[in-house]
Order: sequence, then C-alpha cells, then structure tokens
Amino acid sequence: MTKFSDLGLAETLLRALVHEGYETPTSIQAQAIPYLMQGRDLLGIAQTGTGKTAAFALPILNRLLEDRRRPAPFTTRALILAPTRELAAQIADSFRAYGQFMRPSVGVIVGGVSHRPQVEMLSRGLEVLVATPGRLLDHVASGRLKLAATQILVLDEADHMLDLGFILPIRQIVSKLPRERQTLLFSATMPKEIAGLAADMLHEPAEVSVTPVATTAERVDQHVFLVDGGAKRDILVELMSDAQVARAIVFTRTKRGADRVAQHLGAAGVGAEAIHGNKSQNQRLRALDGFRRGHTRVLVATDIAARGIDVDGVTHVVNYELPETPEAYVHRIGRTARAGASGRAISLCDNGERPLLRQIEKLTRQTLAFTDRRSAEARHEEAKPAPRNRNAGAPKGDGGNRNGRPQPSREGQHRDGSRPNGARPARAEKSRGRRTAFGG
Repeated sequence: MTKFSDLGLAETLLRALVHEGYETPTSIQAQAIPYLMQGRDLLGIAQTGTGKTAAFALPILNRLLEDRRRPAPFTTRALILAPTRELAAQIADSFRAYGQFMRPSVGVIVGGVSHRPQVEMLSRGLEVLVATPGRLLDHVASGRLKLAATQILVLDEADHMLDLGFILPIRQIVSKLPRERQTLLFSATMPKEIAGLAADMLHEPAEVSVTPVATTAERVDQHVFLVDGGAKRDILVELMSDAQVARAIVFTRTKRGADRVAQHLGAAGVGAEAIHGNKSQNQRLRALDGFRRGHTRVLVATDIAARGIDVDGVTHVVNYELPETPEAYVHRIGRTARAGASGRAISLCDNGERPLLRQIEKLTRQTLAFTDRRSAEARHEEAKPAPRNRNAGAPKGDGGNRNGRPQPSREGQHRDGSRPNGARPARAEKSRGRRTAFGG
C-alpha cells in the first residue's frame, strides 16, 4: 500500500498531513503526485470527493518549499482557477491546511466582493492565488495582476467552468501566461470540449483517471420517487422529518425555486438556508458555514453549488427537481458519501421529468430503483391502454370514422402512439427496489 512518505513529499508537508488526520493517499493522489513531482503536465479525470485537491496542492507546495523566493508585487507563482466562489475558498483553505508549517502566502480572488482588499493583497505578491476567471480578468485588465511570472496553472472542475461559459475567459488567461509552465487540468467528466482544451493547453501530459467517466459514487444509495408535481413540497417535508437525515442538501433548478423551498421547509419547522448566485458572497459564506457547523440541517442549492460544497457528513442529497443535464446529477449526488462514508440520494421525479430521468440512467449506465408516490388518478391514467386507430385511411377533419362513430381521442400522443417528451408507453408500474427509510 502506498504511503504519503513514499511520494517524495517534504517532511513539513508530511507533518501537516498527520496533523490533518491523513493516513494513506487516495487513488488520485497516489497516481497523480509522482507525475507532478516530476514537473509534468497532467490531465486528471476524477469525481469530487476523491481527494484531488490534495493531489495538486501537495506537489505545488513541495515545489514552493524548494524555492521560497519572495514573489514580486502583483504576481503569483501558482494560479488555480475554479468555477465558483465556494470552491475557490475551499481550495485556498486546503492549501493553508497542508502548508500550515510553511505558511505560504495564499490569496482568493472572486466576484461579489470589494476590489480594494483584493488589490491590497495582490500588491504584496502571492505564492498561491485561487480565483474565479471573471474577477481574475478584471485585475489583469487593470494591470493589478501580472501573470508573466506564473509557473503553475491548475484548472479545477474544468467541465463545470465550460458549463458556466468560461471557455473564452480561460483562453484569455492562458494567453497571458508564459509558455514554459506546468499545467494541470482536472475534470469529473470528459466531453469533447475538455479534450480540445487539454490538447491546446497541455504538453505531453500524463493522464490519470480514477473513476469511469460520468459514473456515480459507489457508496451512494440512489432512489427515485415518482410524484405528482404539486405534491413535491409535502413529500420533501416528509423526507426531512426522518431522523436519519442528519445533514441534507436539496437541489433545485432555479434561484427563486431554492428560496421558495427553503421558506417552505422553514415554515414546516425544518431549519433550512438557500444558497445560489443571487446571494451576496457574505450571505453564501454564512449559509455554508452554518451548514458546515451543524447550525442548519438543510441547505437548498442550485447547480452552481453542486461542485462547490465540500462538507463532510452530508447524509442525504435530494433532487427536488432533476437537472437539465445528466452530468449535473453525478455532481449533485457527489456531495454525499465523501471521505469514505456512505450516503443516500433521493430524486423527486414528476411526469414531465421522466425524459430527464432516462437521460441520467443512460449516462450513468444504470437503472434507478423507484417508488411510485403519485396519486391513484395519475397511476390509473397512465395504466390506460393506448387507443387503437382502426381508421388510418379516414379523411382528415371528418370528426369520426367511416361509420360515423366518434374517433377515439389521440390528444397527448404522437402518431406512432408514443407519449410526448419521450414519456414511457402507457403501462401499470409497480414499485421496485427495496424499502427505504423514506417509505420506499
């Protein structure tokens, strides 16, 4: 079994790892760190929760230890780009924790806060700068940050940055960096855009993949509730009343939806806070800190937070609404079952979301167990056999068949008898899968 001491890390870093309770490297750490210690570029495919922050932070800190020269004002030696403010702050905290006995100068540049403190921080020069692309470019454009002396570039959660539209800002940032640098790109999935970006940015990279592309965490017990859309709120309150739900994240598609769900839970006596892009940075940090400390039991979030929440002890993830892209499902449920723990993921799926459910099952190559919680009327309606068309040759618009009898209605069906939006053919569905703590 590989040990951290086998990876060539400095004693200062090994002591910090012991202090933080790290015993053995994860798969991504054991595979990536040796390449990075050699100074090679790297393409890493790994889900969140696999320990990839330490996989790149430890070799960077080791390199800084070997050469502790003071960075010039308004420069940084290592630049880490992250898609969200929360993730940027957590990466910076990890650098500080692993470097606690060497005290590197670490800064965070994100939007939503005042420029002045950031300018003052940059004026002192930084060994490590963690930033979101938009605000970083603001400082580059104003001349308050120069990247010509940056030796290391890390793109973390690269696929999420592309989802958020950061591809052009990333290319602008890369154009300001020196050609001679070490570049690391980490992504949970590998769409064509990421492959193209890696080909442009990386030089003869080592490739490390610790999980199959777009697979869900093995320790997450996944279950689906088929529900009527109007019943979601009440079912969610029922779920949150279960004593086994010690700490939960509920995901919605929209910011307004997150606020409404949090308010509904609060009115039902369930402590909940919403976190999304319309909240100020201070509001988001307070909500996340309260959740991490256990003051708030439920955090309601949009997908912007799906890969920016790194909190141990999340027992449950609830998809109040299924995401529009199946990849987001993988990242959402990755918020539980972290650090070797197990977790549960519950998805509330109404009839209009059934195509999204099938996309998730196709991407993850699995069939999710479900419990039918819809009304008897909804189940009965779906169980009705599709009407037979015995008059294919009847003239259009005659309002009936050749014998003058009314034509069976085909409203809500395609010409081949299938349902709109990719819904399943009409049939009676029985609950399958084992019983769950949520009545499944």
